[in-house]
Amino acid sequence: MQTPPQTMRAVLLTGNGGFDRLDYRDDVPVPRPKAGEVLIRVGAAGVNNTDINTRTAWYSKAVTEGTTSAGGAGGFAGARTEDAGWTGTAPAFPRIQGADACGRIVAVGTGVDPARIGERVLVEPVFRSPAGGDPYRATYFGSECDGAFAEFAVAPAAHAYRIESALSDAELASFPCAYSAAENMLTRAGLRAGKTVIITGASGGVGSAAVQLAKRRGATVLAVAQASKAANALSLGAARVIPRDAGLVAEVGREKVDVAIDVVGGEAFPQLLDLLRRGGRYAAAGAIAGPVVPLDLRTLYLKDLRLVGCTILEPEVFGNLVRYIERGEIKPVIASLHPLSAIVAAQQEFLTKQHTGKIVLLPAA
Repeated sequence: MQTPPQTMRAVLLTGNGGFDRLDYRDDVPVPRPKAGEVLIRVGAAGVNNTDINTRTAWYSKAVTEGTTSAGGAGGFAGARTEDAGWTGTAPAFPRIQGADACGRIVAVGTGVDPARIGERVLVEPVFRSPAGGDPYRATYFGSECDGAFAEFAVAPAAHAYRIESALSDAELASFPCAYSAAENMLTRAGLRAGKTVIITGASGGVGSAAVQLAKRRGATVLAVAQASKAANALSLGAARVIPRDAGLVAEVGREKVDVAIDVVGGEAFPQLLDLLRRGGRYAAAGAIAGPVVPLDLRTLYLKDLRLVGCTILEPEVFGNLVRYIERGEIKPVIASLHPLSAIVAAQQEFLTKQHTGKIVLLPAA
């Protein structure tokens, strides 16, 4: 294994705002792994909503609209820097973003077995607190620490999972963030075989992952997506596709669904609760159509519903995901590939919301 160079190509996020805040450089120092960490040569990195949401300050409570193309391009008017991170605090700049990483370990810090050098790994993007700490506080890869939009990245050894797969780096990089978010929602919602689940945003990264993972569990999947993308959702395991502009109650009927998996929010939120059977469960990990929604508390308590927010991964989720990949139980869905230097074009494509699956960046291209 070659000694890592002193500098690397990387994209620095220099502050909140538009695309001009993304600074592609070729002179960024290569990080060095500290105790308990590994250094990874990044083969591929996926693009996610959180990359754009952080850049544009969408997480600020002052922003009440959805993740629009205009806001994603230039930033959101009125957003506050002081609460613009997903944790409700101010982000630190400059930051190398990128929550998805597939690559190989090229160096290790003290306390890590040197035999791990050369391992092919996927990075679990949510670094949980140490044992005994607050289980709902974590460091997010590419948000509170530097991430995968670079030729090299460091991560805790415990969160760099060895993987044995014939899939390409780009295909493997499509899994970590979207599929772990989807599997986490299904896990917390307790979706089981024989149950019916409705999944919003079913053509996006998390939504298309949730379709596959719910089908893997033996559930009947109702997918909400653009009519033009119905064939893709059906190919991933959906039993039925509902056009996203259709009335959900009219299409499905009241109290016909056991679990709702939602990354969209917005105006459709109350209808999702109407679809749920009594004792049903709603899980959310996104709000691309709008974060502020109406809630009739009578619907919540009279139907004995459970509403669950999902960000920090349950401890078993990522290890399970790696095993699903290795056994070929789920497949990657790639929308397009871009060199890291074309990150603006990749995010522009992402913001059109016309793609199915993941947009992936290649640092070495």
